[in-house]
Amino acid sequence: MESTKLRTIIQGIPKVELHLHIEGSFEPELMFKIAKRNKIALPYDSIELVKAAYQFNNLQEFLDIYYAGAQVLLYEQDFFDLTWAYLTKVHSENVVHVEVFFDPQTHTDRGVSFDVVINGMHRALEKAKNELNISYRLIMSYLRHLSEEAAFETLEASLPFKDIIDGVGLDSSEIGNPPSKFKKVFKASAAHGYKLVAHAGEEGPSAYIWEALDILKVVRIDHGNRCLSDEALVKRLVDDKIALILCPTSNVALKVIKKMDEHPVAKMLEKGIIATIHSDDPAYFGGYMNENYYQTAKALNLSIAQIQQLALNAFQASWLSATEKEKWYKKVNDYFNTI
Repeated sequence: MESTKLRTIIQGIPKVELHLHIEGSFEPELMFKIAKRNKIALPYDSIELVKAAYQFNNLQEFLDIYYAGAQVLLYEQDFFDLTWAYLTKVHSENVVHVEVFFDPQTHTDRGVSFDVVINGMHRALEKAKNELNISYRLIMSYLRHLSEEAAFETLEASLPFKDIIDGVGLDSSEIGNPPSKFKKVFKASAAHGYKLVAHAGEEGPSAYIWEALDILKVVRIDHGNRCLSDEALVKRLVDDKIALILCPTSNVALKVIKKMDEHPVAKMLEKGIIATIHSDDPAYFGGYMNENYYQTAKALNLSIAQIQQLALNAFQASWLSATEKEKWYKKVNDYFNTI
């Protein structure tokens, strides 16, 4: 399909973002602005040098700069500005619902209180709901390179805000930090009413996906690229309707796959997996939602029907109510009927 036509089609799709780390939407221009406001010196002399540093060989190299950038976030207004910048960007791409990850430990471990982080984010999310008609859910992630004890401390800190936190996740350095390391805190999180998700099978083996399902009891898998190496796991995902929340441009940037035309999402769709695509950390990986759709569709020569299925799958995998899902299924299908 001709590129301009494909981009136009993608722009018009009502979309859901289910895999977005708010700290990973920190564009260099905003990072410099907030650093200047907070009188914090960055290890880069210019926006261009920051962008040049956004070249990674693996997940850990990315995380090193990701955590460095987060150091400039100190006050509620900083977290508001970060979140609002993301929301206005995706609003321009026809994203109508977001389920946003945030990493409280990235901030509390350097002395920024939990309430400062969540209040700034929540204010922006409410503003977007009221002014941009973007609905949202909020997911608190535990950092897997830290201890389960530290995760329990974060869980306790979150409890005064249970009314605005919908779920918990597990992210950061995957290799050597299996889901089973967090069995107890996930069980406790569920007891407090949080929905459960986890990053698994991005760089780690398919065994980590099994652990996330069987030990953590997650309702969907973030990433899950490695599942295709295990036929029994594929069957489990299909039979139990476990969605995979994939991030194509992230996978290429972090060398999870060598190039986009090797991405497994089309094979996943063919096998009946509820595969979806999202942006992960778009400021670092060169693409928000539309770019992920475009690059994936172009490289894999996806059909219009496959693109439509990806959009529908994301609504299916979301935490919207059944009524809201039905409304959006109709809008997506009505849109594609006009193409």
